[in-house]
Amino acid sequence: MHDSSRSHIPGWRRIVAAYWVTQLVESAGMSQVFALLPAHLRELGVPDAERVAFVGLFSSLVFVLGLPLVPLWGVWADKYSRKAVIVRSAVVEAVVFTLVAVAQQPWQVAVALMLVGLQLGNTGVMLAGIRDVAPRARLGTVIALFGAASPVGMALGPIAAGLLVDGVGLSIAGVYAVAAGLSVGTALLVGLGTREIRPEVVPSGPVLRLAFGAVRGVLADRDVRGLFAAYGVVFLASQISRSYTPLLVEHLVGTGSGLASSIAEVIGLGAMIGALAAPVAGWLGDRVGYRPMLLVSLVAGAVASAIMPFMPQVLALAATSVLLGGAVATVGAMVFSLLAIEVPPERRSATLNLVYLPLYLAGVVGPATGSVLASTMGLPGPYLAGAAVFVLGAVVMARRRSAPAPVLA
Repeated sequence: MHDSSRSHIPGWRRIVAAYWVTQLVESAGMSQVFALLPAHLRELGVPDAERVAFVGLFSSLVFVLGLPLVPLWGVWADKYSRKAVIVRSAVVEAVVFTLVAVAQQPWQVAVALMLVGLQLGNTGVMLAGIRDVAPRARLGTVIALFGAASPVGMALGPIAAGLLVDGVGLSIAGVYAVAAGLSVGTALLVGLGTREIRPEVVPSGPVLRLAFGAVRGVLADRDVRGLFAAYGVVFLASQISRSYTPLLVEHLVGTGSGLASSIAEVIGLGAMIGALAAPVAGWLGDRVGYRPMLLVSLVAGAVASAIMPFMPQVLALAATSVLLGGAVATVGAMVFSLLAIEVPPERRSATLNLVYLPLYLAGVVGPATGSVLASTMGLPGPYLAGAAVFVLGAVVMARRRSAPAPVLA
């Protein structure tokens, strides 16, 4: 097949490293925004009675503007320039972090978070690029390593914020300003330090027709549709409750000194363990099958989400965060592995470009749902709803016919 005959591109390690750093910086910056958002809103004068609802609603704004553009970014990248699409994302995130840093009113934070939608669509483009440059024999390992960049960033972001706020005495706005500077750095890194990677088959035709064709291709394929649904389930479950973890920490330690460090311990530790769990899960998936591992991770996510709001101490809360982070990372690793082996070569690039579409959909529905539940049921509401979504996903996966486990060479 033509797909397997294409050799890797010289200098592919530099490209993968640049993409890894770019993904890390973006994830770290966004995790700082979510981790510090409740405290930031309090500094801006939002009453405690309104903060719970504001946190969920503000989090959903991240995906509203960008969701319709996600299929278009993939087409523009393949048709014109992947590098330009990736650099665009880094520049936009730098603008977003700067606007959040200088915001003086809650509505200004809301406007800045809506602009995050314009930075979406880069991860799938980077995945497609990695798929086209890395050696075929090492593709699974390279993709797994790239996939670890996001949870590592999600872990390091709150940890760095805790050190900067509680250790150095930097303001929350100062933390966001540092994130903006790092984003500018990644734009320069990709723009000046990598080469353009063109797809094996450059799409032709009107952009809208190509974009909707890619979406139809995903929806028409039963197996791919199921994998996207599984990814959507885990993202929906985590997005319903994720914004409220800082408030759980605040409930345990109060609003004084040490709050940022405690948030870093809970959120950062969970994300870091998740990053380490993904390669281990991939190794186990090679031996017992990717779909069974996917089912186990959904069950683990349900357990963690159900017990998280009832933890009596920060250490216990961190432990459940570890379980939840590992479950979410394992789902991602299994979905990426299944897509890599089950999607035909002629549709692989378009499918990978859309791989985070379930996240963006869940990013709109999840926080808005969590806001309603937290306002009516208290903080346990979003976590119990997330657990129910995990269970639903596990039931659906258990009823699907399992694919045979891969045979090791």
